[in-house]
Amino acid sequence: MREREVFATFLRLGLSSFGGPIAHLAYFRRALVEERRWLDEAAYVRIVAFCSVLPGPTSSQVGMLLGLVRGGPAGAFLAWLGFTAPSAIAMALIAAGFGAASREQPSWLPGLLAGLFSAAGAVVAQAVIGLARALCTDAPTRTIGLGAAAVALALRPWPGLQWAPIALGAVAGALWLGDATQHAGGLPIRIPRAAAVVAGALFAGLIALTLLPKGPATELVATVVRAGSLVFGGGHVVLPLLQGLVREGLIGERVFFAGYGAVQAMPGPLFSFSSFLGFANASPLHGPLGALACLALIYLPSFALIFALAPAWNLIVGAPHASAALRGANAAVVGLLGAVLYDPIVLSLGGASTRVAIALAAFAAIGVWRVPPWIVVVCAAAAGVLLHA
Repeated sequence: MREREVFATFLRLGLSSFGGPIAHLAYFRRALVEERRWLDEAAYVRIVAFCSVLPGPTSSQVGMLLGLVRGGPAGAFLAWLGFTAPSAIAMALIAAGFGAASREQPSWLPGLLAGLFSAAGAVVAQAVIGLARALCTDAPTRTIGLGAAAVALALRPWPGLQWAPIALGAVAGALWLGDATQHAGGLPIRIPRAAAVVAGALFAGLIALTLLPKGPATELVATVVRAGSLVFGGGHVVLPLLQGLVREGLIGERVFFAGYGAVQAMPGPLFSFSSFLGFANASPLHGPLGALACLALIYLPSFALIFALAPAWNLIVGAPHASAALRGANAAVVGLLGAVLYDPIVLSLGGASTRVAIALAAFAAIGVWRVPPWIVVVCAAAAGVLLHA
């Protein structure tokens, strides 16, 4: 049965695909285009191009559409489930372990958190550099990125406005970066118009959740939905939007970045960080139910957009200024991540020589010696425990 084949294939990918979104796309291409020949190279490139211009986790969106091509709607869901479940379950278990350790206060916990925090700083720094090279390639896009960083830092007192730098970047790109458009062929799938309308309504309903009266649980839901709705490319760029949970007092900063460091050691999508936050946060919506809720809410907006916009893809890619707006939004995302690198990571590392040393060693291991991030994270955690002892 094709559905079973889809689930088994993506479960294997979810257990073995280390390296982040770009690496995931390479794993998908090798496994599904070259080896299993579910579709040809041109069709795969069109799917990647479509998902790249939508907010949300690009590799998970591509995987879902590949499952749709092979196994229909059930295949789409099973592809997401197989690819996401291993890391999501592991991150929820890590959150549970952190919670138990915090209650018992073992002597090794502060060192472990410090090591994971330092590793997270190194990973974020590498992400900023890599994304800047790829997305801020000329003076206008670099200016947009720096401006977005400045706006993000200025808006720290208003965590509900994390989306503003991205929106301003898109507007600046449309006005300043010319009217070049994306060029891509049609998608190798067909979405019925009725399904597209339902998906659009679902997306609107999810956005409406961000307008609920403010409270601990509703703020958790709003933050996660905004992250799933506004982040282009997924992976590391989701960090600034989710960091609003720290500013709202729903999770401690050290635990937040320790979880972010831990997810670097996981295969599969980095959006599985949401299950950690859902489990570990201090709102009434926490524990296993919180993990499931946050995992669903961070993915649903972008998946709804896939089905809502797929029928209009050829019109969208040909619209004037569409590509320029996307370039501006992407440059703004780099600025957002740069703001997080400064505050709180650099500011928090600055007063502790041990954490700085671990962070610099982790940065060198990833950037100079090309050690896989998951190995660096494990070693940084161990170093934190040993040096603290």
